[in-house]
Amino acid sequence: MAITNCEMTYSEENYLKVIYHLSHNANKGISTNAIANVMESKPSSVTDMVQKLADKGLVEYVKYQGVTLTEKGMFMALMIVRKHRLWEVFLVDKLDFSWDEVHDVAEQLEHIKSEKLTNKLDEFLGFPTEDPHGDPIPDRDGRIASIDKKLLSEVAINKKVVCVGVKDSSPPFLQYLDKQRIALGSSIEVIAKEDFDHSLSLRVDGKEVAVSNKIASNLFVKTPVVHAT
Repeated sequence: MAITNCEMTYSEENYLKVIYHLSHNANKGISTNAIANVMESKPSSVTDMVQKLADKGLVEYVKYQGVTLTEKGMFMALMIVRKHRLWEVFLVDKLDFSWDEVHDVAEQLEHIKSEKLTNKLDEFLGFPTEDPHGDPIPDRDGRIASIDKKLLSEVAINKKVVCVGVKDSSPPFLQYLDKQRIALGSSIEVIAKEDFDHSLSLRVDGKEVAVSNKIASNLFVKTPVVHAT
């Protein structure tokens, strides 16, 4: 994609990424209050930052209608996400970080400006398509694959699925999954669901495990592909 790069501060990059993530769950503009909640900032400060991003052609902002990314802003946001997720892969695969440790470190590394370094890192890692949490990694042109997935809480009883990602990537949640031996690629079968609290009984890689509805509502799964013999 032929979009000229533009210089952004760390703060501007963080705002752009937050707007990108919030846009996944919105069919209209993102409110400044929603951005302020994520950034833990005052709405007035958000409005000032949004205006700066608009001046650089990265977002469009209409009062009472919210903030949307321009084509240029979307591409720049995807490049920030690309760097973040590639660094997470590097930290886990090459430096033996656990998947609950990498987010904060990648938050720092994602601000490195060198496009050449990012592309070399991608090549060095073998052009990975997903990060350690199962999220897709944009390629150098901003293309990002869609993953056919659903939440474990939506899976029917006796259905067999495979864990492909997490909705909550916070360290406490990932550490809980480690204790339960649930990871990307784990084979999961829903044995039973409780009517009272919607908790689930599972068989994970052959071992029976009970999880709450909250846990199941933060695990992405997909139906495994059955290859014909």
